[in-house]
Amino acid sequence: MTQLVRPASGHALPAIVTAAGDRAGTRFLEFFASTIRNPHTRRAYGRAVGAFLAWCEETGVRSIAAVQPLHVAAWIEMQTRQVAAPSVKQQLAAIRHLFDWLVTGQVIAVNPAASVRGPSHVVRQGKTPVLEPAEARALLDSIDVATPVGLRDRALIAR
Repeated sequence: MTQLVRPASGHALPAIVTAAGDRAGTRFLEFFASTIRNPHTRRAYGRAVGAFLAWCEETGVRSIAAVQPLHVAAWIEMQTRQVAAPSVKQQLAAIRHLFDWLVTGQVIAVNPAASVRGPSHVVRQGKTPVLEPAEARALLDSIDVATPVGLRDRALIAR
């Protein structure tokens, strides 16, 4: 079975995953192949999971089954010092989703990321710039209404 399924990138499975056995390796591959349909999400989750598992290996965790909530919390805390809160929340979502998949596949008993809280992120003001009334008037007046395209553009913008 493992010969039929290979990582799309050609990379080998992380050592921390293979240390948990063949079932863990297969389930790990299935997570990326069957649960995440959007290729951008798959790529982002792959980066997040890969970085987390590499960090776990560096800190002495030898198997994905040995990951504890303290490991996840420490990594998330480290990430909050390096990247923006929305990115950290996405990374935590990737880790939670992976461990949920491993729990449902009976590779591990408990999701170590389930109890870890991510950073809070509240958007109070959007990033979309708002035109001043004089700027809006200048924009509308600059559109040539002598053509159908100009009429369409003016109608869309004035709406």
